[in-house]
Amino acid sequence: MVEATGVAWVAWLVLQVAIAAVGTWMARRYALRRELLDQPGERRSHRVPTPRGGGIGIVLSLLLSLAWLAAHPSAHASAHASMLLSTAIGVALIAAIGWLDDHRPLSPWPRLLVQAVAALALAWGIQAEGGGAGAMVLAFVAAMVLTNIWNFMDGIDGLAASQALLAAAAYGVFAGPGGVGGLAFCLAAACLGFLPFNLPQARIFLGDVGSGTLGYALAALVAWLSLESGARAPLLLLPLSAFLIDASLTLVRRAATGQRWWLPHAEHAYQYWARLRGHGRVTLAYAGWTLLACLAMLAGRTAAPAFIIIGLLVVGLAGGGAWAYLRWTSQGQEDTRE
Repeated sequence: MVEATGVAWVAWLVLQVAIAAVGTWMARRYALRRELLDQPGERRSHRVPTPRGGGIGIVLSLLLSLAWLAAHPSAHASAHASMLLSTAIGVALIAAIGWLDDHRPLSPWPRLLVQAVAALALAWGIQAEGGGAGAMVLAFVAAMVLTNIWNFMDGIDGLAASQALLAAAAYGVFAGPGGVGGLAFCLAAACLGFLPFNLPQARIFLGDVGSGTLGYALAALVAWLSLESGARAPLLLLPLSAFLIDASLTLVRRAATGQRWWLPHAEHAYQYWARLRGHGRVTLAYAGWTLLACLAMLAGRTAAPAFIIIGLLVVGLAGGGAWAYLRWTSQGQEDTRE
């Protein structure tokens, strides 16, 4: 019985890879027909017009996975209806506003409003799972922050989807058998189906429909895993550290220098580096950092809370130093070329 269940589970993950791949292929044909193209420009890192909206394949795969997990509670004992329902509501809302934005750019306010509703849905799910006020606030903040960070950081080939794949797979191992772990592996499988269209040179981008969904789904995994992790919950930040550090420090720098930080730009460390070294090398370097961070998270499950905090501080300082070095050296070389 266990073997049959395992075979069925593997078959389901393979199916999710296929669904995401077919959905991305269809999205590319649709985008080309509708001329939904991201044009090169000073605020973008690509050089040729490229279709957008490929992340709809990931959305379809993820929603089907949520429905499948809900229909198989005996195989995934820790999957609860409120958890799955709140995630499905949030994913649908984030994907819908992102899909609209991919067709006709919206102002930030309707997007933020829909994101806030989706974040409240996640907070409701956490409350229904027994989480207190602190856990609900964490869920809301995580959803708002990660949804936007994945949108900000989706700027070069393969970066956002590969980072989400690594983080989701690590969360699946961290969670073990059950609803949260199953959802994490389904998300990783969907990213795997999308990546062949985004690497080594993008034939389609995630679009807001995909990048926002990835950030929200990762926020849901973090929120639910934090309920079960207790004092070890800070470890869950490690797989996200590359994006959190780059996005946060860039935002702080732009605000400190009086720039309108909420506008699109190309000033992240990864963007400076990609303009000099190419997309593939930067995506691989970020993947290397995140892989090490994921391994550190898994190794830290048996560590004392004090060592976990010290480890996070070390990672933060190392990441901040790497960010400053990349910005300084890459910007200097750019200025020299000009």
